[in-house]
Amino acid sequence: MALTRNFKDTVRARVQADPAFRSALLTEAVNAFLTDDIATGKAVLRDYIKATVGFEELAERTGRPSKSLMRMFSPAGNPAADNLFSVISTLQRASGVTLEVRAA
Repeated sequence: MALTRNFKDTVRARVQADPAFRSALLTEAVNAFLTDDIATGKAVLRDYIKATVGFEELAERTGRPSKSLMRMFSPAGNPAADNLFSVISTLQRASGVTLEVRAA
């Protein structure tokens, strides 16, 4: 059975229309990083970036080249902690979401 709509287009539309979904997606990306699932964290964060501010706008806001950001969140990318947290902080400000880490 063929899909009638591209999955990434569906995610993008949902992120733009549903603030709770947008917040949950960012939370899921950070949770993946915190549980050492780096590949998933990068993939979800890359999709989040594409569906929200985009890499060009993120580059302007972080002061890092867009190509560098794209490489950072590619499957082979290896973002340094300072770059990763700078991006997450910027995305929080852009979306109005504030994430907190709590010990369980």
